[in-house]
Amino acid sequence: MTPGELIRPEILALKAYHVAEADGMVKLDAMENPYPLPEALRRGLAEVLARVELNRYPEPSGRKLRELLARKMHVPQGMELLLGNGSDDLIQIVTLAMARPGAVMMFPAPTFVMYGMNATLTGMRAVPVPLREDFSFDADAFVARMKRERPALVFLAYPNNPTGVLYPEEDVLKVIRAAGGLVVIDEAYHVFAGKSFMPRLTEFPNLVIIRTVSKLGLAGIRLGYLAGRPEWVEQFNKVRQAYNVGVLTQAAALFALERLDVLEGQAALIRSQRDELKKGLEGLKGVTVFPSHANFFLLRVPDADAVFERLKRQGVLVRNLHPGVRSCVRVTVGTPDENRILLTALREALT
Repeated sequence: MTPGELIRPEILALKAYHVAEADGMVKLDAMENPYPLPEALRRGLAEVLARVELNRYPEPSGRKLRELLARKMHVPQGMELLLGNGSDDLIQIVTLAMARPGAVMMFPAPTFVMYGMNATLTGMRAVPVPLREDFSFDADAFVARMKRERPALVFLAYPNNPTGVLYPEEDVLKVIRAAGGLVVIDEAYHVFAGKSFMPRLTEFPNLVIIRTVSKLGLAGIRLGYLAGRPEWVEQFNKVRQAYNVGVLTQAAALFALERLDVLEGQAALIRSQRDELKKGLEGLKGVTVFPSHANFFLLRVPDADAVFERLKRQGVLVRNLHPGVRSCVRVTVGTPDENRILLTALREALT
């Protein structure tokens, strides 16, 4: 027997999530914080990690880390936290828990590809609702579609990926209030947006928040967290793989989050560089720059495939997006030097 005869047809039809090789490149494709920890903190972290007992399983629920996150991230009293191996893990956990036969997942489109992919993996019916041409959110159209489809699960990225758009708060509230199922607000880029629904968790019994520490500068440790009412977290915890967050991740996160001011200072620097990069991008002929509240920009260019390949030949790696985002590339806000290299290379790639 062959895989083609045994694997589910919907899996055979999928393409695996692609991550490009980045050795030797100016890496502006993955929305990473370009700044490492300061040298003194790196030495301190090394000492902490050296003391970790690798022969022991991790504390399964990450109790100390959950307590620290709840305090540092101002999680409302009475809410619980669930840890994941990145926010991707949590998206999968939630989807798997909600995937009753015939259940519907809804989300605006284009958005983070893992929502729809997890719908396919778990057998949910995905209903993407198109954004407007300028990638703004038509809340009334979305709510009208919700009333017809009656989704068990709604994902809203706030701000959205890959567009960078931060939907108006009132529009998000319309969706939460109208939803008969669970609404997940994905706040992966909250540190750049300056807005969050975390303080409003206590208002809505059908709301949970998912975040990651990746964009704070800790992408390599793979840590996400979900905040919500205890009754939701109790059920999601049944789906979570035992020991899904390893001892090194827990130790590194405890160390780094106790020094959150350093990471938030880097985020503030990236926000200031975002403004400078936007001015430079807007000065390039043939480029449409969409407004962003994240640490990246979506650019519409005359020929996305050609621009991507020309940048790559110049040693600059950006993200060439899927067909749902017509003729667009996505670029991460880098260091000042990286941003200058990008602008020079992009100017060359457009000629």
